[in-house]
Amino acid sequence: MKIIIAPDSYKESLTAMEVATAIEAGFRQVMPNAEYIKLPMADGGEGTVQSLIDASNGTIIHHPVTGPLGEQVQGFFGIMGDGKTAVIEMAAASGLHLVSPEQRNPMLTTSYGTGELILAALEQGVEHIIVGIGGSATNDGGIGMAQALGVQLLDNNGQSLGFGGQALAQLATIDISHIDPRLATIKLEVACDVDNPLCGAKGASAVFGPQKGATPAMVTELDQNLAHYAAIIERDLAIDVKHMAGAGAAGGMGAALLGLFKAQLRSGIEIVIDAVKLDAIVKDADLVITGEGRIDSQTIHGKTPIGVARAAKKFNKPVIGIAGCLSQDCGVVYEHGIDAVFSVVPAAISLEQAFKDAAINVELTARNVAAMYCLGR
Repeated sequence: MKIIIAPDSYKESLTAMEVATAIEAGFRQVMPNAEYIKLPMADGGEGTVQSLIDASNGTIIHHPVTGPLGEQVQGFFGIMGDGKTAVIEMAAASGLHLVSPEQRNPMLTTSYGTGELILAALEQGVEHIIVGIGGSATNDGGIGMAQALGVQLLDNNGQSLGFGGQALAQLATIDISHIDPRLATIKLEVACDVDNPLCGAKGASAVFGPQKGATPAMVTELDQNLAHYAAIIERDLAIDVKHMAGAGAAGGMGAALLGLFKAQLRSGIEIVIDAVKLDAIVKDADLVITGEGRIDSQTIHGKTPIGVARAAKKFNKPVIGIAGCLSQDCGVVYEHGIDAVFSVVPAAISLEQAFKDAAINVELTARNVAAMYCLGR
């Protein structure tokens, strides 16, 4: 019997590989002779680098970069086992968690460090770069990243723009003639699960600005600056990013990646599924197990368990979800390929205790799931 174990991480508790290892340990107590294949998964957000490195026996490379407020931070990226694919999380260089709450100000924060991570990946000679753009502290339209990669964004005096969303107001000219030529030779994919436009009521500034520290006045100014940015891109590069779906992702990073770098924006889980070749692995499986920290009605919107389930159902494979907890509305996942779901929390306990005992509880639950599976066969 071949069993595929393909969970996401349990945020703040277990990595995807730790979840998969605990599930395997539980199943082996009941089914010791089965073949188990662990595939740590992610949806393009936090944990994507770790999951893809674990799944492919790759390597994590630490690299100092410019942080959101211009300070040096220790960033990182991954090189997958094939040696040809780099995986980058924008949050590792330009993440909200790198800025203390009292210092959060998207007028000032920059995405420059993300560009530095891309440069560092290019130095490794990769042919494919995957960038996850969730969790950013920025609203600069991706200009910091673009500058790090050779794009010249100039004011009326021919000077390079400074950092932050406020600098976009001074933008007069965009020159992409000095962009790093290696970018033209690689495949650049962006894990993006939002379709927000760049500007307006559903744009980057209005929807995501407040959580990054923007006041109502800042939101208005940032939105105007992004509209100006879009107008300059259209004038100088003949690309209309203002109305592109996903252009507003990560404070306008989507606009830069689409308009300046011709990147492909795709669902994060789709990118990960392709990267680990999940379809080829599940096609001859007997059972597929997935999961995440919480399975609820939002799970059907681009989250790992549904992505895994859809891949499995192409081959009519049974799918079981094992989650840290379940919501009352989690039943919607049954309509999207998951056959049964289980929570690992055994009693009414504190969140702290749930995190502490997560691995033990996952193993225990998996053991019971395996027993039920065998009884039903």
